[in-house]
Amino acid sequence: MKYTIGKKEFVVLSWDDYMRIQEMLEDYEDLKELRRSKEEAKGQKTITFEKAVKSLKLKK
Repeated sequence: MKYTIGKKEFVVLSWDDYMRIQEMLEDYEDLKELRRSKEEAKGQKTITFEKAVKSLKLKK
């Protein structure tokens, strides 16, 4: 026999579980953005880290 209990509308979580889920979602969004950026950068000329530091006038 199969029972259907209706539409699921909410869930109760501990604060720690909620925060872990939030962190995972943020990590996932960061990963999507990184992949998008890497795809956009395909074929573009690159420079070394040292040249980037020098051109931005940063100290190592």
